[in-house]
Order: sequence, then C-alpha cells, then structure tokens
Amino acid sequence: MEDYSKYITTFDSHPLVAHKLGKLRDINTGSKEFGEIITELTIMMGYEVLKDLKTEEIEIDAPLARMSVPTLAESITIVPILRAGLGMVEGLKTLVPSARVGYIGMYRDQETLKPVPYYFKMPENGEDYPAIIVDPALATGGSIEDSIRRLKELGYKKIKVMALFASNVGVKLIHDNHPDVELYAATYIPTGLNKDGFIVTAAGDIGDRLNGTYGYKGAKQSKA
Repeated sequence: MEDYSKYITTFDSHPLVAHKLGKLRDINTGSKEFGEIITELTIMMGYEVLKDLKTEEIEIDAPLARMSVPTLAESITIVPILRAGLGMVEGLKTLVPSARVGYIGMYRDQETLKPVPYYFKMPENGEDYPAIIVDPALATGGSIEDSIRRLKELGYKKIKVMALFASNVGVKLIHDNHPDVELYAATYIPTGLNKDGFIVTAAGDIGDRLNGTYGYKGAKQSKA
C-alpha cells in the first residue's frame, strides 16, 4: 500500500509526545492516568491544529501603556465520536473555552467492520465555525469518513480531524474521499490493521480503557 503519511500531520518526533504515546500503549496504565494523558496530548496537538483561527485586534490597558492586542475572532465546534472521542474534548475546551460541542454516536459492526450510527446532535449554527472531529483512533476510517460526510451535508465548510493513532488504511480512506479535510494525529502507523480492524501497535480499545471496561482481546485489568 502507498505510504499516506504525507497526507497527515504527526507529532511523535517530539520526545514528550513519544513518551506519552508509550504510556497509552502500556496495558498497566490505569483509566485515570490514561484519560489524563489523552487530554495532555490533545492540548499539545491543539496548538498546531488551531494555528489558523482568525483573530482581530482589540485595545487593552496594559500595566504601563494602552495597546492593541490580538483576540480570537472565531470559535470552533468540537465533534467527538462516541465513546472514545469524549476523551479529547477537555483538551480542546481548555484551549478554546468558547467552543461548542456536537456529538456523533457510532459503533462498529463486528462482522462487517462498518460504522453503525445511533446518535447525531450538532449545535445550532455550529457550521459557522471550523469543525474539529476528534477520535483517538483513525483505524478503518469508516466512522470518521461517515462523520465528515454528515457534517458536509449540514453545511460545514472547514473540517479537521484529530486522532492519536492513525493507520494507513484510515488515512487513505479519508484522503481519497475528502482531500479537503486536514488530518492530524500524534502518530502514523503504516502497518495496516488486524482482522478485527484494530491498529495492532496502538492502545487497544480506547473507549474501553477510558471507561475501565477492557473489552478488547489481550488486555488485562490494570490499576485504576
């Protein structure tokens, strides 16, 4: 398969990001720490993902002078894919407290590996802002591709995707169908997926690990 890494911005060349990804991969990392690391990684990535937000100049009184400073002129709409995407919301809300949040609920059919939608709720007029779809794993890419399509149908013009682990399979699907959508991940993994649609060298079922349910094969109960 073609190397699709050129279509995604990654962050694992930074030693702190690489270190935290290792902690996520470790099955001995408990749910509380696991969630905290996801928030930290989201914040670190968010500075780059949100670098093109529009600003405007306002006048303020600094301690020694009156001056003009930039302030945000637009917000964002954060769109987590349930359940695991919820783990990335707090990090982006830390950076942009005014952000609106929409929710897309999907689960993967275990036979077909296709996404099955069960919930879709977006904020009113959210399409006026850039939309950031968040899901820790861009594996098969089906859920994220379906989410992008739904947002475009609602009129969203600027859509970005944030993941922690991205496979070549998922990146290929999104790039082939939505080349206008910017992709970001903490790390890109070019080795494909296993028969269950998981990225083998990622962190297992991230929704399970965030919630302490540990439903993926090979995982053991870790310290909370």
